[in-house]
Amino acid sequence: MSQESVKQENATVDEKDEKEAMGFADMFDESEAALGHLEPGQKVKAEIVRITKDWVFLDLGGKSEGALALSELLDEEGNPTVKEGDTVEVYFLAVERNEKIFTTKISGSAAAAHLEEAFRSGIPVDGTISKEIKGGFDVKIGKVRAFCPFSQIGLRRVADTEQFVGQQLPFQIVEFKENGRNIIVSHRKILEEQRAEQKEALKESLAVGDMIAGIITSVREFGAFVDVGGVEGLIPISEISWGRTTDIHAVLEEGQKVEVAVKKLDWDKDRYSFSLRDSLPDPWDNCTLQEGTTMTGTVVRLADFGAFVTLVDGIDGLIHISKLGGGRRINHPREVVLDGQSVEVRIDSIDLENRRISLSMPQIEIEKKPGRKKEKKREDNMGQEYKRFKDSGDNQGKSMGTLGDLLKAKIK
Repeated sequence: MSQESVKQENATVDEKDEKEAMGFADMFDESEAALGHLEPGQKVKAEIVRITKDWVFLDLGGKSEGALALSELLDEEGNPTVKEGDTVEVYFLAVERNEKIFTTKISGSAAAAHLEEAFRSGIPVDGTISKEIKGGFDVKIGKVRAFCPFSQIGLRRVADTEQFVGQQLPFQIVEFKENGRNIIVSHRKILEEQRAEQKEALKESLAVGDMIAGIITSVREFGAFVDVGGVEGLIPISEISWGRTTDIHAVLEEGQKVEVAVKKLDWDKDRYSFSLRDSLPDPWDNCTLQEGTTMTGTVVRLADFGAFVTLVDGIDGLIHISKLGGGRRINHPREVVLDGQSVEVRIDSIDLENRRISLSMPQIEIEKKPGRKKEKKREDNMGQEYKRFKDSGDNQGKSMGTLGDLLKAKIK
């Protein structure tokens, strides 16, 4: 082969290599353009395409891949918590040896080398609460010490702070000073971010009337607050049970798990209302009360038009004011009965369709009837006696006077 031929062949090879290099560069640029420029700390969703002994490889889209240490996705027994095809949320950490490295959080002995980067990029770090100190907790991130204030350990004030000692939790670095000698971390920031994501998910799935599980976070005189995972709302005291709730603390306590019905969702004003009552059986659906029966109930509310009496939990009846006076006119039911009083009532009528029960008080009728009979008997006796005296006077041809004269005569 001549020298000229060798030069031409070398030129052809160089041109081919150059084109291939340009092709790879174009492919890289295309993948970068499809994925977008990644900044350290940027959070992305990626699909797991392959799992090896030490690494999890991610499909970032646009022919671009990334890698994540498998050690971040192992359970307590050392088994992977994910499989190929799963989608994970990860943070972009850096490019090492032309490979995009991602993380779910910075942890382990290598954490110290990445703490400032985690602070600037907002990447979570794993820390272990070693002890409680003045104002907060001493947190170990690898071999580095950090401080977490009490106010930053949870979403709300925690009474039992000792429960956190020894726990390993994710934190966000909120202050990084003096080259890492002064670090302040927050677990609350992590929780707030999680709740924001949960709230967005609930917006898409939750609707009024749905049933959802929750945990009671606070009990007040007017109701109880419940956390349904993403939002916290109020169960008004009227929605605790079908019956009247006088002591809410006897029914609910903090930390109690409940199932509630969604009554109101105001995403803009962040106001939510739930009902525990609607998750319980409706007593009207299985009402066994019968008309004409007599039973004891409790007066639960007085109104101008009558008194409401609880017959069984969740079912009240009404004694109309016209049935409370025993024949005499009264201005208000409180003249006869009091709130909280036990009374004997008779069920006069039941309207299941409209959920109405009409009641009366047989005791009032019993007290009323003897009085009327006695008065009538007295009038009859007086009339008969007057007739006898009148007849006697007529027989003698003398006038006996009026009924008043007769009464005066009897008194003498």
